[in-house]
Amino acid sequence: MSYPIATIIQKHDIILFDAICMICNGWAKFLIKHDQHAKFKLVSAQSALGEQILHYYGMSTSHYTTMVVILNGQLHTESTALLKVMQHLGLPFSLMNAGYLMPRPIRDFLYRRVALNRYWLFGQTNNCLIPSAENRPHFLEHAIRES
Repeated sequence: MSYPIATIIQKHDIILFDAICMICNGWAKFLIKHDQHAKFKLVSAQSALGEQILHYYGMSTSHYTTMVVILNGQLHTESTALLKVMQHLGLPFSLMNAGYLMPRPIRDFLYRRVALNRYWLFGQTNNCLIPSAENRPHFLEHAIRES
């Protein structure tokens, strides 16, 4: 299925996550719990929609190495993606804005150390995070179907 990606990224704030990574699945569950108004819409990087979004931005669809956040149509990756999400979750999470005091090259270096070793550090899963009736509003596919 082909999606109108340019329209979708203008309409929704999106987080792509690695569906087979344990830490990434934990991150998605954290967002479902703390993003009370479902501002961010989650999509698996391995899904057809996720791959189309990655392709739209010229990113690899076979070697996924960073969280991708699209906020107001603008792409954010690595440490900046994490900080952008946390500032929108409100207190106490927005206190992570202090991370902007660290120069981006250093932040991104630290982010990449974890990201590139995430399977070794945290493991992999064969169980995808599946939308339920309670968390469905947090997923991009559901938001697209509803609009």
